[in-house]
Amino acid sequence: MAHIFLLILLGLHLLIPICHSTAESQQLKILSVGEELKGETLQLKFGQRLYKLVGLREKTWYEVKISYPASIPATFSIELKTDMRDRHRNNNRRLLNTEKLIFKAESTEQVHVLVTVNAEGVVAQPNVQERELVLFNIVCDELILGVPRFTWWVGLTAILCLLFAFLFPLFFPLRRFLEFAQNQKENKA
Repeated sequence: MAHIFLLILLGLHLLIPICHSTAESQQLKILSVGEELKGETLQLKFGQRLYKLVGLREKTWYEVKISYPASIPATFSIELKTDMRDRHRNNNRRLLNTEKLIFKAESTEQVHVLVTVNAEGVVAQPNVQERELVLFNIVCDELILGVPRFTWWVGLTAILCLLFAFLFPLFFPLRRFLEFAQNQKENKA
């Protein structure tokens, strides 16, 4: 009798996080292109959330990126869903504490992103409980030639600085500055 009771408790203990993550995945959030959602939270164990992507243009490349604090050991995964019944996993790119998914919007149909998180590792400090929630930021950016649209101004500024550095000596040669400095010294003497 005691064994059956322990099995039921064990089954309930395993079922509660799964039920909670299923209820949490029913929360549909809106993720607009170019707007970052900061301070999103999910259950650290089996946490899932579905995001509806809004503002996508046909035949345009996009990048969905999640960043999270490295102090919380977690593994994120991003799945692209073009049909609510169809889930297919894409090749994601992981860089330190950032998870990326790059895709092309083929048509005007609704696109969703399923974010899943699982705990990774253990708490290193004794007598400290493991966190229940993980904090993260998520953003969907449009890509132009594989680079997010908002970063192009940095590249253009760098090119303008290089042009200035090459053109400045043509109009103001160093030789003239040295001759001017020499003339100033001779005039004072």
